[in-house]
Formats: sequence, structure tokens, C-alpha cells
Amino acid sequence: LKFIFGPSAVPALDLVDQRSVTRVTSPSGRTAYQVLGSSGKLYTCYSSCHFCTCPAFGFTVLQKSESLLCKHILAVYLSQAMGACQELTVSEEQLTSILLAEEEDEG
Repeated sequence: LKFIFGPSAVPALDLVDQRSVTRVTSPSGRTAYQVLGSSGKLYTCYSSCHFCTCPAFGFTVLQKSESLLCKHILAVYLSQAMGACQELTVSEEQLTSILLAEEEDEG
């Protein structure tokens, strides 16, 4: 994994070991992932479009194209593959609040 994903691999595996990945699902089937980062901040990841709200994803992946992904999105993919995601079912309103909270943090 480290050969393919570089420096993100080991921290991502640590997040999986700590059970830091939660799959958030609404009754309509919409899904997002929340990852509790090593700094204690909660990041929202979308595996369907390969995106994370963390600063490292924006800078290293999107701006500089130095990496394929951040440790949070890799942790999501690894947790999915290993069946290690925490599960949380929320209402449509709660999922909307989660998604809007991320936009407010960025804006």
C-alpha cells in the first residue's frame, strides 16, 4: 500500500485501526463518510466522487496534484474493503445539516 499510496498509507491504516470511519446513511440511501482525523477534527468524505473536505486533499490532491488522495479518503476505501466502517443512520434533515456544516466551515 505504501508503494502505491505513498505517505498516506500508514496514517490511513491507523485511522482504520482506530475505527475512525463512519458511514452516514439517510433513509433515501444518500451516503457520506465522516472520518475523525488524527487532529480530532471531523472530515466528510464522498467515495462516490472521490472527495474529502480536509485541507490536505484540497492542497496536495487538487491544487498540486502530488497525490491521488488524502489519508481520510484512503481510510474510507480501506474501511469499506475490510468491513470496518462504523454505521450511522440519520434523517434526511440531519444529513443535510452535516453537509451544510462542512460548507459553512469552508466559506
